[in-house]
Amino acid sequence: MTRILIAGAGIGGLTAALCLHEKGFPVRVLEAVEELRPLGVGINLMPHASAVLHGLGLAEALGEIAIRTRCIEYRTRFGHVIQSDPRNVEAGFAAPQYSIHRGELQFLLLETVRERLGKDAVLAGKAVQRFSQSEESVTVYTAEGGRLECDLLIGADGLHSAVRRQIHPDEGPLHYEGTMMWRGAVESDVIADGRTMVIAGDHDMKFVTYPISERARRGGRALTNWVAELRRDRPRDIEDADWTREGTREFIESFREFMMRDMNIVSLMEATGTITEFPMVDRDPVDFWTDGRVTLLGDAAHPMYPIGANGASQAIIDGRVLADTLADMPGPEGLLAYEAARRPATAEIVLANRRSGPERVLDIAAARVKGPGDRIEDLISAEELEEVAAGYRNTAGFRKQGG
Repeated sequence: MTRILIAGAGIGGLTAALCLHEKGFPVRVLEAVEELRPLGVGINLMPHASAVLHGLGLAEALGEIAIRTRCIEYRTRFGHVIQSDPRNVEAGFAAPQYSIHRGELQFLLLETVRERLGKDAVLAGKAVQRFSQSEESVTVYTAEGGRLECDLLIGADGLHSAVRRQIHPDEGPLHYEGTMMWRGAVESDVIADGRTMVIAGDHDMKFVTYPISERARRGGRALTNWVAELRRDRPRDIEDADWTREGTREFIESFREFMMRDMNIVSLMEATGTITEFPMVDRDPVDFWTDGRVTLLGDAAHPMYPIGANGASQAIIDGRVLADTLADMPGPEGLLAYEAARRPATAEIVLANRRSGPERVLDIAAARVKGPGDRIEDLISAEELEEVAAGYRNTAGFRKQGG
């Protein structure tokens, strides 16, 4: 049977391991860090990605820890609701959207991999440094001097992927247009219905918040995730981008002008213990992912701006398509078929996110709404807003059933 090594025990790599195991492949995952810890803040799983995890038998576990998002509300900085975009099963999707702590999702996947594939299926402290290959196999070399053999190597090793760097040694720097993001999560009172994601502001200054813990909600509280974004003319060096980097708090002052009827966003940020700072970066889509017996997955393949909440979702879908394709063609030809299915689709999302994706409605509103007394319905038609939302759903691949 085809032996597969996956570089990276992130959400994409672990999902791929589960999907490949389901198809009968022997799989091991190599993770760079010595000790995996539940790091990060909130992320969202789009309905098409949730359906993949449901198919792996994780629906009940997700329901215990993640918020089933009712809708996304796009708002002006004055608090007007521009658009309410439902994201639940009741709105016609095959599976719910979930808002969840990234670390909790990663550890749910990690524990499931160890239960199903064996406790030694994930090897920590094994940073993939490079690979060599022949017509029959791949040799993987790790940073501590180790050497492992496999039939196929999947590079799911993230934004700074060593596997991608070897496949594309002359690739240029990270793409950055000047937006810096600050992130945090803080326990708070329940905001509104406790299931709504709010995105407010515009392309230059934006605030995003949503609850990420079903356990907290059942206890009458909220674990509230937030992201604050500001565009800057003089960005710092971004090649060392690390989403665990602790940030400063001066940016909070810029958000005092936001007027949200149901939350005090400045108080939320000021009450947060640890705030991290990360530049909004992606990479230009490449012409190929696959080199013989090696291919890419997730952020290693298609890092994208965190717009439309699609990074983790697309990595999960990669894992499903990879396993399904290799089940039919368990060799290099299967990797090429996987790439043919996923590379054009994800390249389109990367470019759509650079154009603000579904958040384009924020800029439409910002250009027309000049104060709290303006009325959205007098300035923007519902049809114009739905055209933006439906267009992005089609691009990202989470269309409603029958739509």
